[in-house]
Amino acid sequence: MIDMNNMYLITDIPGFSPQISRLLSMMNYARYTILEEVKDLSKEQLDYLMDDQGNTIGALLLHFAAVEYAYQVQTFEQRDLNEDEMSIWGTALKLGREGQEAIQGNELDYYITKMEEVRGRTLELFQTVDDDWLYTQEEFWYNKPANYYFMWFHVFEDEINHRGQIRMIKKRFNTGNT
Repeated sequence: MIDMNNMYLITDIPGFSPQISRLLSMMNYARYTILEEVKDLSKEQLDYLMDDQGNTIGALLLHFAAVEYAYQVQTFEQRDLNEDEMSIWGTALKLGREGQEAIQGNELDYYITKMEEVRGRTLELFQTVDDDWLYTQEEFWYNKPANYYFMWFHVFEDEINHRGQIRMIKKRFNTGNT
């Protein structure tokens, strides 16, 4: 879905309403920068843990898919993840010690495939709604109102925040401090 010819344009995307197109343009750019950051990383690099308080790059990549999936469920189905979904995505959502132990030993393709599968579903879902849907409000963090536009902004904002973490981890193992 990432059109490299229009990577730096926040613009209309065929098949999507104008505001959803702009949101997707930003999501695509954020995802592109993540993929560029992790291309060619080895399994050992994806599993590298700087300290007992940190995350691995692999766990962060799975976290991106988990967050996006959770927001699909929240905004399109108006519900929380069920028990089965939590068994699949819960560890990647929470990260921490559990994520350090459970999310490891995977090649980069595993994480990219998960991210692409979830993004593919996001694209399908976004084609079913219009711009008015983005302004749907519900109670959110700290019992404050938020609209779906903000919630989906948070999906890629979370990726951008963690992209900095990925860069920091890479600097650590690229300097031989592994």
